This record gives sequence, C-alpha cells and structure tokens, in this order.
Amino acid sequence: MAECSHNCSSCGESCSERQSPQSFLEKLNEKSSVKKVIGIVSGKGGVGKSLVTALLASDFAKKGYRTAVLDADITGPSIPKMFGLSGTAFATEEGIIPRETVSGINVISINLLLENPSDPVIWRGPVISGVVKQFWTDVIWDDIDYMFIDMPPGTGDVPLTVFQSIPVDGIIIVTSPQDLVSMIVRKAVGMASMMEIPILGVVENMSYIECPDCGKQIKLYGESHVEEIASASGLKVLGRLPVSPQVAEKCDMGEIEDVEQSWLDDAVKAII
Repeated sequence: MAECSHNCSSCGESCSERQSPQSFLEKLNEKSSVKKVIGIVSGKGGVGKSLVTALLASDFAKKGYRTAVLDADITGPSIPKMFGLSGTAFATEEGIIPRETVSGINVISINLLLENPSDPVIWRGPVISGVVKQFWTDVIWDDIDYMFIDMPPGTGDVPLTVFQSIPVDGIIIVTSPQDLVSMIVRKAVGMASMMEIPILGVVENMSYIECPDCGKQIKLYGESHVEEIASASGLKVLGRLPVSPQVAEKCDMGEIEDVEQSWLDDAVKAII
C-alpha cells in the first residue's frame, strides 16, 4: 500500500479509514455542557417554529431545568424579540457568553451579535452554516439540561449542517392546517430519516381561533388532517396551538415567558 496522503478524494485504496463512517460532529466549547438537544423543524417557513421553540423553552425553564435556545434561523431570527432581548452578547477569550432571559434561559442568535439587529443578513450558505457551527462550538453553554434549536425552514444547507454537526437527540415537526401540510411533514420526515434523527412528533400551529364570547373553536383553514397525515408517517400529534391575539401580543412585547398554556403538554412529555 502506498503511503497515506490523508486525501481520500485522490486515493484508490480501500483502507479502514475510508470504510468507517466519518463523523462531522463538532465539539462543544470545553467549558460547555449540554445534556439533550431538540430541534424544532418544518418543511416551509411561516408555520410558527420560533413560537413553538420559545414556548417549549419557557415550559422547561418553569419546571426548573437549565434551558437554552440556539437560534439557527440566521436570516430570519425572531427569538430575541420574543424574549425581550436586545443589545449584543459578550465575548471573552474563552468564548461567547449567551444572553439570559428573565427566567434564566440562555439564548444565542445572530441578532445578538450584530451592531444593528435590523440589518439584513445577506450571506451565502457556507458562511451561514459556519455561524451555526460557532453557536455550538464557541458559545459557553453552562450546564444546560435541554437545548432547543430553532431551525431554518426547508431542507437546505443549514438544517443539514445542524443535523451533521450537532448531536440532535430528536426533532419536533411544526406544521399548519393548510392543504400543503402533507408535503411539509413528508419533507421534514424524509430529511430526518435520512440523517437518522428520531422524530418525537408533530405540532400543529394555527389550528383554530377561539371565539371570545362563546368559546367555540373556529377552524380558519377548514378541518385539519394532521392526525391522519402524522399517522401515515407513524408519528403522534403532540399539540395544537390556536391563533391567539394574546400570545401574539406577548411575543411583540418580548414577554413570551409570561404565557401560561397547556397546548404543548404532550410535547413536553415526549421530550422528557
């Protein structure tokens, strides 16, 4: 056998290194500790991934767990706004210090690193993917029990980077009641299956609106088919969130942690 050049692309030998599956997992900062990582995903944008991420993180913080949110939606970050965070994160020689919310949730987002949070992030895929890796490797995550990753929509570079670089323990798929829900779920299920990431279940957002006078549930998008679609993929429905003006107001005011809800109780149980 010729001397190894460590460049498999130009080598014809079938050595053990080539035959063994290569791990792309990135190492945490040496001062970090993260016990469990949950990705919140969707096959398309605008279905409420950030809302579900923020509500779940708040639920776990209220239960006394050390909780964190890694905002991987680099071009559309909304997590800091929901938690009322502004300004920039502090960095030391040892790493980046995440911002902390009122209830103690550790948060990192591109908006906490930009001088002007309203500036658009006009970066190519590899640069965005590199930033997401740095959120895992360069941030000091201090003794975190549960980390929630707010994923970007779709199945492109960044979701792939997260699944390959971060040891995700499971994902929750967020969807909505519209007709294209089946396509959304299939895309997310397909990618998770290919990456061998466990799927904990499905959460449907915008399921209904509740009449403030009589309490009747009004289905804005018609009857939901999420139950049968989830069942077809062997998944459970872990929650249905209404369209709520009160929750929307709390998000706008940066007070998402004040929301008291039971819509995601089954999702919490599935994660724990």
